[in-house]
Amino acid sequence: MAIRYYNDDCKYVLKNKRICSNWLNECANSEGFKIGDISYIFCSSEKHIEINRQYLGHDYYTDIITFDETAYPTKEGEIGVVNGDLFIDVDTVKLNAKEFDSNFTTELHRVIVHGLMHLCGQKDKSPEEATEMRTKENKYLATLSE
Repeated sequence: MAIRYYNDDCKYVLKNKRICSNWLNECANSEGFKIGDISYIFCSSEKHIEINRQYLGHDYYTDIITFDETAYPTKEGEIGVVNGDLFIDVDTVKLNAKEFDSNFTTELHRVIVHGLMHLCGQKDKSPEEATEMRTKENKYLATLSE
């Protein structure tokens, strides 16, 4: 059971992987889950849109694609185990950081925890869900110390 970090068609390498993994474990625990096997794959926009088209039928750029394999609790009191593959478009994260007047590292961590929240069952399709997602992102970003 681990969080692993890879890159595909880009040269980005996450710094402070151990700190990030510990932080993600704490975030998952706060949501009532434990970490199973999670892979974060950092990739180029070209690779990302190829995945988006092939697996989701979407023809647009996005910052993260989450493939959820989480074992959700089936009985009360059971703890879910988050598993999945999360593809992060580093180029789009950089563009979003500029658009939202943020720095790259903060925006990247927002996307990383955003994907984890999806694995924990958080949705963001409706305005209410999106607001709740943003609240959780901000809450967890405030707990990250690098």
